[in-house]
Amino acid sequence: MAWPDPLHPAVVHLPIALALLVPIFAVSSVLQARLTGSAGRSWLVVVALQVLLVGSGWMAVETGEHEEERVEAVVAERPIEAHEEAGERFQLAGAAALVLIGAGLAPGRAGGAARGLALVATLVVLFLGIEAGRLGGELVYEHGAANAYVRGPHDLALGQEGEHHD
Repeated sequence: MAWPDPLHPAVVHLPIALALLVPIFAVSSVLQARLTGSAGRSWLVVVALQVLLVGSGWMAVETGEHEEERVEAVVAERPIEAHEEAGERFQLAGAAALVLIGAGLAPGRAGGAARGLALVATLVVLFLGIEAGRLGGELVYEHGAANAYVRGPHDLALGQEGEHHD
């Protein structure tokens, strides 16, 4: 099995999907805690999902940086930088939210307060993820970033090792 080329578009969807899911699970867990008096295992799910979001967000930023030079050959630097900066803000906010979400495991009022703040933080992360995704979509659909990966007729006549096949 070959890795997708480019890898960045294949990776970025996971942190965006998680940014949508984490607030839903956080709301559910906060409601459960209010009804039962304990967030229990449901908050552990929120922690685990946020860990995945932060890890996959890091991978998205890294793969984007890896592919940046190739895309710069067909897209102006300004929209690339705007997308990159949005991705970095998303990643940093995700890490900050993870700290709050982790603090939500504390018992009593401290844990409850942390869970409330964490819920707000997950919404901020969601907003930042949507913005990074919007700017990435603009790179592809308005600025033609995908053209950096489009193979022309000459390239199609070449094999994977660059050898010409008759």
